[in-house]
Amino acid sequence: MNTAQPVMLESFPQAILHFDGDAFFTSVEQSLHPQYRNKPVVTGAERGIIACASYEAKRLGIKRGVALHDARRMCPGLIVLPSDYETYSMMSKRLYEIVRRWTPVVEEWSVDEGFADLTGMRRLHRCSYEQMGRDIQCTIAAELGLTVSIGISLSKGLAKLCSKFRKPNGFTAVRGRHIHLLLQLHKLKDVWGFGSNTVAFLEKQGLRTAYDFIMRSEQWVASRMSKTQVEIWHELRGRSVYPVTTEEKTDYATVSKCKSFTGPNADVNFIWAKLVRNLESAFIKLRRHRLKAKLLTVGLRLNDFRQTGVEGRLNRATSAPAEALPLLRTLFERIYEPGAAYRATMVCLGKISTDATDQLDLFEDRLRIEKMEASARVVDRVAEVFGKHKLSQGSSLFLDQHAITPRDTLPWRKLNLLPGETERQRVGIPMLGGRCSRGR
Repeated sequence: MNTAQPVMLESFPQAILHFDGDAFFTSVEQSLHPQYRNKPVVTGAERGIIACASYEAKRLGIKRGVALHDARRMCPGLIVLPSDYETYSMMSKRLYEIVRRWTPVVEEWSVDEGFADLTGMRRLHRCSYEQMGRDIQCTIAAELGLTVSIGISLSKGLAKLCSKFRKPNGFTAVRGRHIHLLLQLHKLKDVWGFGSNTVAFLEKQGLRTAYDFIMRSEQWVASRMSKTQVEIWHELRGRSVYPVTTEEKTDYATVSKCKSFTGPNADVNFIWAKLVRNLESAFIKLRRHRLKAKLLTVGLRLNDFRQTGVEGRLNRATSAPAEALPLLRTLFERIYEPGAAYRATMVCLGKISTDATDQLDLFEDRLRIEKMEASARVVDRVAEVFGKHKLSQGSSLFLDQHAITPRDTLPWRKLNLLPGETERQRVGIPMLGGRCSRGR
């Protein structure tokens, strides 16, 4: 007999839904290409490392991050596909559009994971919160051919526990008076927001489950843990601390861009060109949100997966790549090993501020700075019309100077353009009439 005490007696004072795509990238491929269904499929051919594995592949022990040569040894019949991020993004938009039919309060957490606040929507849809969740799940399956796992409860933290409970294609709804039953079934490591150090600390205090944690007093938690962990304590007890927000994220502590090569490369010009492209992409994102950065970190990953990095400070916060290029070159030369083969480059921008906080320096060359900022604005205007990176640094001429390998194979969507589409400009429709578009 379960002797645990209920945390509350209410049913649904608020109803938060969490949805999570099941092996989203490979599920999209299987939805668009029926010949891949019920077969072990992975994406990441362009990286040499698995980016996503279907549940058929997972049952064979193949997981994200496994090298492709190891995965093929585990499953000789494995279907390996290049990642088609453009199509995944378009399918994500359709996924969120479906969820918004039930409530306008939807938070886009990632490409395949989000939250929705259903509170008060029973009056409009004339059904229970549980039925809304099942209707959303069924509609996604019917219209997109994808499965999502759904959890419904009183807070984000609880809803996320629910959605992970019965993957794939799971559905779990927990009312307030049943919270204690859910929490007893979850280890501390399952709690959203708990890292390994937090779990280790709590286990040393004699706690084992999420229920053990919430049964400690608020005073006990506050005296030993951080503000965030006190908020998690409230979330797990059914008090919603983190609201579902519909605003697009505009505040960033860092902005990073990392790109793996399709094959190891020792050409210094090619490696430098890839690094500059990372820099340009990072600054494009900064300018989109009217932000500037003052800290620059450069990382290089060798073919044996060893990684080196170094950081430096710019003289002033900027959003113009040309202003950061001299520092980028200095940092690159500090860690580059001549003759070594590399597999990836990375740029991370930090110390981010808004345009409004830009301060003038008495001795800086304002004319030169204004020219670099104006050139960046021109790049953005050209990108709006002709596509990203149509204007770029001269080093981009070296981007095609590498040996072509099977990992250079383009995804299906880029090889099968619809009428009127170009390499950079697409119709934002991955599927027509629920079936794979063949460009007819």
